[in-house]
Amino acid sequence: MTAPMVEEDAASRTGAATHCPYCALQCAMTVTPATAEMAVDVQPRDFPTNRGGLCHKGWTSASLLDHPDRLRVPLVRDAAGELVPSSWDEAYARIVAGVHRARVRGGPDGVAVFGGGGLTNEKAYTLGKFARVGLGTAMIDYNGRFCMSSAAAGAARSIGMDRGLPFPVADLDSAGAVLLVGSNPAETMPPFVQHLRSCRERGGLVVIDPRRTPTAALTADAAGMHMQPLPGTDVTVLLGLLHLVVVRGETDETYLAERVDGWDTVRRAAMMWWPEAVERATGVPVSELRSAAAILTAASPASGGHGAYVLTGRGAEQHAHGTDTVNAAINLALALGLPGRVGSGYGCLTGQGNGQGGREHGQKCDQLPGYRKITDPAARAHVAAVWGVEPSDIPGPGIPAVQLLDSLGQVDSAGQASGPTMLFVHGANPVVSGPNSTTIAKRFEALDTLVVTDFVLSETAAMADVVLPSLQWAEEEGTMTNLEGRVLRRRRSVVMDDPNGPRDELRIWSDLARLLVAPARFVTEPAEVFDELARASAGGLADYSGLSHALLDRLELGSGSTPAGEDERAAYWPAPARGSDDSDAQTVERTPALLDGSADAETPANHPDTPTRRATGSVGTPRLFLDRFATPNGRATMIDVRASDAEDDVRPDAPLYLITGRVLQHYQSGAQTRRVPELVAGEPRAFAQLHPLTADRFSIEEGDDVAVTTRFGRVVAAARLSNDIRRDCVFVPFHFAGSATANRATNPALDPISSMPEFKVCAASIRAVRIGRSDADEGAKVERAGSASPLPSEGSHTPGSASHEAWRVAGVAS
Repeated sequence: MTAPMVEEDAASRTGAATHCPYCALQCAMTVTPATAEMAVDVQPRDFPTNRGGLCHKGWTSASLLDHPDRLRVPLVRDAAGELVPSSWDEAYARIVAGVHRARVRGGPDGVAVFGGGGLTNEKAYTLGKFARVGLGTAMIDYNGRFCMSSAAAGAARSIGMDRGLPFPVADLDSAGAVLLVGSNPAETMPPFVQHLRSCRERGGLVVIDPRRTPTAALTADAAGMHMQPLPGTDVTVLLGLLHLVVVRGETDETYLAERVDGWDTVRRAAMMWWPEAVERATGVPVSELRSAAAILTAASPASGGHGAYVLTGRGAEQHAHGTDTVNAAINLALALGLPGRVGSGYGCLTGQGNGQGGREHGQKCDQLPGYRKITDPAARAHVAAVWGVEPSDIPGPGIPAVQLLDSLGQVDSAGQASGPTMLFVHGANPVVSGPNSTTIAKRFEALDTLVVTDFVLSETAAMADVVLPSLQWAEEEGTMTNLEGRVLRRRRSVVMDDPNGPRDELRIWSDLARLLVAPARFVTEPAEVFDELARASAGGLADYSGLSHALLDRLELGSGSTPAGEDERAAYWPAPARGSDDSDAQTVERTPALLDGSADAETPANHPDTPTRRATGSVGTPRLFLDRFATPNGRATMIDVRASDAEDDVRPDAPLYLITGRVLQHYQSGAQTRRVPELVAGEPRAFAQLHPLTADRFSIEEGDDVAVTTRFGRVVAAARLSNDIRRDCVFVPFHFAGSATANRATNPALDPISSMPEFKVCAASIRAVRIGRSDADEGAKVERAGSASPLPSEGSHTPGSASHEAWRVAGVAS
């Protein structure tokens, strides 16, 4: 029987100050637990990131806490192939037996782990530890490989450190110009748009996107400009903008000489991309390129402007050459002298709730806590000492997510296992969110044992042999790291008191590590886990050693229950401890290096390992790179990148570009939001957005069921006609399942540097279809949607012909 949600104490009855479970903006909210008369209540809090705002998802975030689809007990697959309820002991026994079988067949690497960017820092850290010393496997990666890997790789090879925004998001408030490359925050994180008000008032919002998204629409009425390039040509657009900055004489030569390497090579490459060549390759008119360059240069510090920012998103990064796109954006920012200056900069907009912290502490296949490289002997020795094991007990690097998922259940010519035969999945739904998802499902079917931990029966969980029910965000304690590198506290407001019901993953991993006789100790109290994480991260790029739960509570909540509204009371990593060692690092309340401009006793401000001058009155490092970049010589490196075609370009039998993305009402794979009635009412099923002229060309009418087909698969959705998309494109959101799974059709080609799949461009055909009942049920399924309640306010050229090149780039919406 399901345990009721109960109030923990008098403080919790007045509401817990916490943060939204969805995107990386991590909007502040107060959650008040349910009573006999009232449901769990969510109210926004004033906070520097969201300033009292919430989007539809935030307002409805408590809906799943007591949803009918909530997993209440473990499930195991019986002899008939059905998932049936079980005890925790039985589920654990199944798992341990599966681990033993996998190890017999494939050694320690016969077991694999797939994590998620929504796990708390404590869980992301412990999952990496559990994989490496609980299971002894190198085979771990996470779904952030599909989100942030190109942004991380591009930043690492140019400026030496990956922190999404190297500055507080509130710094955007005074900007004269903001260039958004492939990002749609008006739908993905609506409260963020408040920070664009200043640049819009100055006519400085510049958006690069093949669609006129709600974000692109913000440029109307002289608030800026929108460029609609051919999908996959962002590098060319950025090279063209750099060319114009050079010929206008607006590069910051003093900054470049003092702080940047590689400028001469990059400048020569950019000079090839005169505006007319860029227009031919991308479809962006010369006049728009010149206007965009003028906006950016007028706002740059070298011109005495109000400040400029270059920001990238998944639309630019989720490509087979996405890392090059990121570096092209960084090159442009460096040429203008933006990074490492207060009031200007480069950054990427992290997507998942803990997409930043989740990529710092050990879920990645080549990483140890603190953003350390797993191949570094000193890093291995440091982390091994924290874990109480020998460095040799920690496996070496594994393989990235796509390769890992492709290896599952594979056998060699002799019929022997050549890949893992068991997989643990935590905080992810790769059957919907992974590239070429039909192949992923086949690989899962080939496994001996699939274990999924979740709080609803996602499409991935439905394939599992063992399903473990987890706690939800309002039922757990921990920390998250938002898109600006600010470490935040997630606080429990609702308690599940059933010992046989859902469990915290920290306890699950501790229980399994004990049953598997792991050599390391696994603690279960989140504050203790954070203290261990802090010690393990000490000295790394993502150094949390000066932080603790108690300190974060004091910083965010201040002297009473009023949340702090100033960055002086925030904690941004790196936040090294001042003069602490392993003995006093055990205490809950460590003293951080208060960044008052004075030299740290252990690491002086001008030390080569310190990437910034420390700001007065803050804990940690709100603004990076003020004096030096996080590279060996302290200088940024421009990367010479070249334009390249889409891996799967249009052709006569596939004349359109399939592009994918998010919509306002849904999040990630939709496993959560497709169960919220208010959100389902706003967007009940998948759609295929296409231009009316394109629809007419293919005899498609509004609302028709259409099949979008590529070399990799097919997705079925309802036609939605709009002038807001290029005539050579079709857009499908990726939140839906079954025949409406967009990633059945996306290209799994990988970026050679980041191993990011090419989600954002793929050649496709489209036609109207009559779908059967099973397709309709699968593609338009609404789980217990019920009734919605109101939310608070808030021509034609043949591809391949001589004229095809002109047709390719002339698809801008009209």
